Amino acid sequence: MSELVDLQPKTVEKMIDDNSVVMIDVRREDEWLRTGTIKNAHKMTFFDEYGRHDVKNWMKEFETIVKDKKQTVVLICAHANRTRTIGNFLIDQGYQNTAHLFGGMALWQQELRETIKHTA
Repeated sequence: MSELVDLQPKTVEKMIDDNSVVMIDVRREDEWLRTGTIKNAHKMTFFDEYGRHDVKNWMKEFETIVKDKKQTVVLICAHANRTRTIGNFLIDQGYQNTAHLFGGMALWQQELRETIKHTA
């Protein structure tokens, strides 16, 4: 993949237990508390509530999880807007298999798919 791929919730749901796929939820903690998270997703906030971000520190943490630029990465946010921006950034950095949850957690929940409760 040299461009960001939109993955439907039913496709992402089938990938949850695939250890070769890394799922990263880029939302904020208040969003995780409100909606829960997808099983096996790493919680790594990218943008704060004011839209600020620290790419250097985020990438440092990201690189401890995603060690190979060919590994499949699925990004998750609320409506698939933030993940489009982050996914395109990762592709520019050489990550070849980058996708995101189409419709974000909003569509995931609308389709009544399973979430894991997040506790602070």
